[in-house]
Amino acid sequence: MTAANGSDEPQVPIVCPECETTSRVSLPDVADAVERHNAQLHDGEDVATVDPDIAERIADLAADDLGLLEESSSF
Repeated sequence: MTAANGSDEPQVPIVCPECETTSRVSLPDVADAVERHNAQLHDGEDVATVDPDIAERIADLAADDLGLLEESSSF
């Protein structure tokens, strides 16, 4: 998904179950946005996070890219 302003920069969904909010943040700003939200609204607790479904998909893609999901018969 791309930014609504026409930028080619990917937007990542951030969810906060405690605040019952969801927002989209450009990829380079994700870590800062999550940290800022949690610091300002949740006393630094890790409440807001990247949408879990998206985080899982990214982890799967990274593991596949690194060859971690390939079966290996030699150890």
